[in-house]
Amino acid sequence: MDKEAMAEVEGVIKYQLDHRGGPPPRARELSVLNAWRTVLFRLRLIGQDPARYGGLGFGNVSIKLDQFGKPTPPFIVSGTQTGSQAELDENGYCLVSYCDPARNYVVAQGPVKPSSEALTHAAVYAADTAIHCVLHVHSPDIWQAAHTLGLPATGPEVRYGTPAMAEAVAHLVTTMGPSDGGVFAMEGHEDGVVAFGVDPSVAGHKLIGLLVRAMEVRQT
Repeated sequence: MDKEAMAEVEGVIKYQLDHRGGPPPRARELSVLNAWRTVLFRLRLIGQDPARYGGLGFGNVSIKLDQFGKPTPPFIVSGTQTGSQAELDENGYCLVSYCDPARNYVVAQGPVKPSSEALTHAAVYAADTAIHCVLHVHSPDIWQAAHTLGLPATGPEVRYGTPAMAEAVAHLVTTMGPSDGGVFAMEGHEDGVVAFGVDPSVAGHKLIGLLVRAMEVRQT
């Protein structure tokens, strides 16, 4: 596959990655995040479907670790192409210790490589220090109703997994203002929706609440 074709494939890592193998990351909040990840899989917001996105896995989740003084806060994120697994254990996650969106560069450690959307997760955390969880899902219901719901969104020209997406996300989260969390759509990333919050439960409940509203819109 040439570079131009690869640029349009969902779920392919586009950034420069310095990945070192090692033991799985551990954090108290990981069990809560993983429980929400299982819920999102059962709702088909995370998964793998031969009829969707060229059959590649979709959706990823992360939690930020509190380490003050870091220019980019470290976070634990689910591994690339783990969407097919109904449940993950700790080996399905890795630690992203550094991100530089301007250089399109990510440093990570662990048993798997980080999600192709690692730069997007980093951009949310950098834009609002109160945020400790990011859930990136694929929801046709929410995505198609985004304008009707008044959902903030990145532009249709902004592609996933790129420095342009990280920049657009950082701007969007900043303009949304400080809060306990929120949800936005990615117009240039088919069905892409991101929920974020001060913890996994806040982000998850905001996402599911919006999904209910989107299904009401579809039915009316």
